[in-house]
Amino acid sequence: MVGLACVLFLDLASLAVVEWWVVVLLMAVWVVIFLVALAWWTPHPTRLPWLAVLGFGVWAVVVIGGSAAFS
Repeated sequence: MVGLACVLFLDLASLAVVEWWVVVLLMAVWVVIFLVALAWWTPHPTRLPWLAVLGFGVWAVVVIGGSAAFS
């Protein structure tokens, strides 16, 4: 869950470099990942760090990949 909190701040800080609607989409993806994390909290606690990795991967593809593709 700490990793997801870090991804949340990373997504919100992206507002400085991407359009607002991209941040809204990143936040929507983060909410879905967070809801999955809440559902997996007790039955599958070892999967939670992978959700943070997934969130970081989505951020990297969208922000870094999009910046490289459109610049």
